[in-house]
Parts: sequence; structure tokens; C-alpha cells
Amino acid sequence: MVFDVGYFSKVFKRIWVIILSIIVLILLFKLSVFYMPFLIAFILSLTLEHPIKFFMKKFNLKRRTSSIIIFLITIAIITGLLVWGISTLISEASNLMQGVNNYIDKAYTQIQSISSQFDVKRLHLPEQVEKVFETSGDDFFNNIGIWIKNSLSKLIDILIQIPTIAIYTSITLIALYFMCVDKVYMIDEVEHHLPTKWVKKLGTHIREIIGSVGNYLKAEFILVLVSFVISLIGFYILNIIGMNIKYPLLIALGIAFVDALPILGSGTVMLPWAVICAADGNLQLAISILALWVIMSIVRQFLEPKLVSNKIGIHPIFTLIAMYTGFKFVGVWGMVLGPIILIVLKNIFGTLIDKGVIKAILER
Repeated sequence: MVFDVGYFSKVFKRIWVIILSIIVLILLFKLSVFYMPFLIAFILSLTLEHPIKFFMKKFNLKRRTSSIIIFLITIAIITGLLVWGISTLISEASNLMQGVNNYIDKAYTQIQSISSQFDVKRLHLPEQVEKVFETSGDDFFNNIGIWIKNSLSKLIDILIQIPTIAIYTSITLIALYFMCVDKVYMIDEVEHHLPTKWVKKLGTHIREIIGSVGNYLKAEFILVLVSFVISLIGFYILNIIGMNIKYPLLIALGIAFVDALPILGSGTVMLPWAVICAADGNLQLAISILALWVIMSIVRQFLEPKLVSNKIGIHPIFTLIAMYTGFKFVGVWGMVLGPIILIVLKNIFGTLIDKGVIKAILER
């Protein structure tokens, strides 16, 4: 048997390139977390690029002038949303913390009234098992109460750190200004300090990755934003007509967060909420919540095919595997990051994937 050194060195080189690429991706992920304000500024600058170019063409302005106008408009919007959002969240979270015990007692009473109609002794279970049934309800609600209080305490702790938030926001806005105004200069500097071959290859990959990931994130952001806006407006309307939705912003944010997670969706929150309201005798509120959920679902079903179709180019089973892998490694946020990393890997190793990964590595 002849040992082909050239063949195995070629295979080893291809495997090494894949491993090195994955290591670089992990390092980039770590760096992106560390330099989060600059990453946010970069994403915002990409979002603002179209309005900047529109102003340049429409009003025959220079890039600097157009960028400053769009930047000032963006600052005004972000500042207004931050002031309103933080003040409302602090108020709602504080009120919710004060009323947590009342809500838990009310839910406990409802469960007790339902469970009282069901006699465990009819099942003729062992005495120890019956005791577990009797005490499990108390333990369950105590754990829920502790979890809610801890979560709200952490939320208030985050909101109280306004100076830190202000520093991060300021750095993000300053970075955004320079990225919008001096984009051409920064690209020229990068091209000047890197080899020409690197610039061409990196430029092609970066444009493809930004295009794919940007389209995916834009589609998901629009869908989540639509869910958040519809739910928030719906809750305020319900308040105006006499329904008592005490924490509209907190609930709308919770629904948007759950809706951002693939598989789950807004119904994970709204359907159980409607059932609880109906069980509590508040049938009007239950129907209103269901109606709001139906409106959100119809709007999402209408928008989703237009926004998400052909944006990823990956079969749903692989997206599901990526979500699960992200969840196991990072937690809930990994369900969002998993598909994004998969899109990046698909763009980097597109040629290998088209040929068949194992086949492309092992072929001569």
C-alpha cells in the first residue's frame, strides 16, 4: 500500500482551515460581546445607510450633511424611547413587585378551588404520595413567588444603573456618528492596511454574510416589533375602554421576547393568560386577549412569508438543530444566536456544503 503524502496533507489542510475558521468565529463572538456598543453602532449604521443615501440623492446633500441630519433624528428617537421606556419600566416593575404576593395568593386560591373538587383519596394512592400532592401546590407557588421577585429585583437593579447605561449609550452614539459620517474614510483605511487579495476575499465574504444575516435579523426584528407594537397599543386600548391591564409595557416586552424565540411565539403567553382570566370569571378580558392574539397571528402570517422566505436558505431541520445547540451552550439567547451562526457558517463554507462536506474534504 502506497502512502500518498500529498493527498493526506491536502485533507489535513482542509480540516485545519475549517477548525481555524470555527476558532476565529468563536473569538469574534467573544470580541463582539466585549465591544457590544461598537457592534450595536455598526448594525445601526447599516440600518441608517439607506436613509442617508436617500437624503443625499433627494436633496443633493454631501454625505456628512446627510449623515448628521439622520444621526440627529435617530438620537431624538432613541432618547425619547429610552426616557419613556426606562421611566415606565421602573414604575411598572416597582408596582408589580408590590403586588406579587396578591397575585400569587389569588392564583393559589383558584388552584385550591379547582383541586378541592378532585379527591386524591379516590385513587387509593400510598399515604406518602398523597402528602406529596398536598404539599406540591404550596411549594410550586412559593418557588414561583421567589423566582418572580428575584427577576423583578434584577430588572430594577439593571434599570437603576442609569449612569452605566448612559456611558454605554454615549459610546454607542459617538461610534454611530463616526461610522455614518466617515464610512468611506474607514473603508479606505482598512483597504490600505490589508493585502489586496485579503481585501477582495474578505470584502466578498463580509458582504455576503452581512446580506444574509442582515436580511434574517431585519425580518425577525420587524416581526417582533410588529408583535410588540400591536400588543402594546392593544393593551392601552383595553385600558381606555375599562379593562384593567396594569403593566402594559412589561407584558408587551415579555410577549415580544417570547415571540423572538423560534417555536414558542406570542401564544405561549397570551393563551394561558386568557384561560386564567376566563377561570377567574373575567370572560370579557379573556375574549379581548384572544382577539388581540388572533390579530397579531394574522398580521404575522401575512408578513412572515414576505419577510422570511428565502432569507436563510437553510432547511428548517438544520435551523432547529442550530437552535437546540445554541440553547444547550448559551441558554435561551442561544436559540436566537444558533441560526445566525449557522447562516455565517453556510456563507463561509458554501462551496464545501454544495459539494458535500465529507466528500469535499476527502476528495483528491
